[in-house]
Amino acid sequence: MKTITQYRDDIKNLMKKAADIDAQCVNDNREPADDELLLKGQMLDTVEELKKVVDSMERQERISKSLEVATESPATVPRAKTKIEIDDSRKKDRFSCLGEQIAAVIKAGSPGGHADPRLFNAASGLNETVPSEGGFLVQQDFASRLFKNLFDNGMIASRCDRVPISANSNGIKINGFDETSRASSTSGGVIIYMADEAAEKTASKPKFRQVELSLKKMIGLCYLTDELMMDAPAMESRVVAAFNSGFDFKLQDQIINGTGAGQLLGVMNAGSLVSVGKETGQAAATILPQNIVKMYSRRFASQTGNYAWFYNQTIEPQLFTMTLDSGTAGTPIFMPPGGLSDTPYARIMGLPAYAIEQCQTLGTQGDLILANFRDGYLLGEKGGLQQDMSIHVRFIYDESVLRFVLRVDGQPWRASALTPYKGGAGATQSHFIALDTRS
Repeated sequence: MKTITQYRDDIKNLMKKAADIDAQCVNDNREPADDELLLKGQMLDTVEELKKVVDSMERQERISKSLEVATESPATVPRAKTKIEIDDSRKKDRFSCLGEQIAAVIKAGSPGGHADPRLFNAASGLNETVPSEGGFLVQQDFASRLFKNLFDNGMIASRCDRVPISANSNGIKINGFDETSRASSTSGGVIIYMADEAAEKTASKPKFRQVELSLKKMIGLCYLTDELMMDAPAMESRVVAAFNSGFDFKLQDQIINGTGAGQLLGVMNAGSLVSVGKETGQAAATILPQNIVKMYSRRFASQTGNYAWFYNQTIEPQLFTMTLDSGTAGTPIFMPPGGLSDTPYARIMGLPAYAIEQCQTLGTQGDLILANFRDGYLLGEKGGLQQDMSIHVRFIYDESVLRFVLRVDGQPWRASALTPYKGGAGATQSHFIALDTRS
């Protein structure tokens, strides 16, 4: 959760952006365009929502201060000593490690267990403090660390265009260009042309579509034995490893294969996917150099540096023996890690290549994907990792169960592939290119 200062800064920045739109209209001596009015309306709606949060936090501060004043005894407690005691109590309000907090949650949920007061402070007022259900949020610094590991270190999630969703919302709508062809215009309708002096101008404007993210729940369970719960550092290591591995795997699978129905929309089911056909007479379950070259040619050339290859490990025997004819010799297309490329990862056509389990097996569409997630995939997430526990689910096995809930959604920025200015409909380009099934 953000601090009140951060919320105020967000309000200030949004109001400045709204004022900048007005200033630009005044400078251009024109009325605001429809898209500008829509954008201003969205920003002002967000400001009003943030203002409610700030008002609530200010009220909470006032009540907290009044309670502190009511419990002080100025006649017997020196001012300096009171300050030191407050600082000490704040330190005591926090857990030293995630394992220690998990142990406290488990104890609070046990029959006759005592709820540690720090559990009621860890979530900055956002927790559902029902000890029998274990309804406690992870302490903010621990939650931030888990999110950082998941979104910053995940092979695919770290490459996506991420947008945080505010505490008062379960989704977000963002305007994106509705652009399908550059044959006659750019940005979905903007026309740039040369005209004779005093000739009549042709009006044009960009066309937008709304990219809507509606948060979905991603849930993970972690089982802890009674023996493990006695060792807080070991328990923390177990939980962090399980969370990062499990959620990263599932999130990666959703970004690649999600259907969009109750889950993320994956690139393999997106309207913007370009699927390159097999070569005439190509044998089943094979990959040819021509496949690689044709896939490479369907990228957005100006964004080449942000593309990477993702493939199923079953295609590696094809990759290791693949070369482009060059005179009497051949040029390798695939460079293995630590080999000729001298890099920590493999390369195909000079771009990084990663083996992931979420790609399809050899011969099936999606066994090899060329993707630019940084420019092409929008990933929304709502801060605050919900943690619940139960001692009953696996009681006879001497195990407790921790449940983590992560709220996310994602989809490609583009709704369709793009027909380039030159090349025609048979040379469409995209952020995501796959190879057709070879069977």
